[in-house]
Amino acid sequence: MGLLPVVRRVWAPRGQRPIAAVRRRYEWLYVYGFVRPTTGQTWWCLLPTVSAEAFGLALAEFARDEGIGPTKRAVLVLDQAGWHTAKELVLPAGIDLAFLPPASPELQPAERLWGLVDEPVANRTFPDLDALEATLVTRCRVLERQRRAIKARTRYHWWPRERRPRKQQ
Repeated sequence: MGLLPVVRRVWAPRGQRPIAAVRRRYEWLYVYGFVRPTTGQTWWCLLPTVSAEAFGLALAEFARDEGIGPTKRAVLVLDQAGWHTAKELVLPAGIDLAFLPPASPELQPAERLWGLVDEPVANRTFPDLDALEATLVTRCRVLERQRRAIKARTRYHWWPRERRPRKQQ
């Protein structure tokens, strides 16, 4: 997301052209999102850039918040974006990456989240990144509570079932 607005189609009375105020500026804020398709649980992070270093930071915070480590592991399914596959990417303990085939965004459950994230910013302008960030933080918090809707969008019929941890005797 940036101060360059997300433009979408809007309804307008017949014969009238809809107006969406646009002020082109090039400052950016990036939303990192993780989803657990089997439960609809989401985790969000806003950072000023997309890079291997920033992605590594997002992964570290995700692992810390979710208690992922040597004894609690997570497999993240990702596309093959450059920052996902970079040699300099530092993975936190307990996180493993599984990559989808190239050019297959339709297989990535997280891709279905971006339209939901965009809703409150579409066809709007923001005076600065702080205003945009406040709107996105509020939106991400709302989406965290909408697990049923998120699960319905991201739980593909072919997605593997999660194994329940075996009870230690």
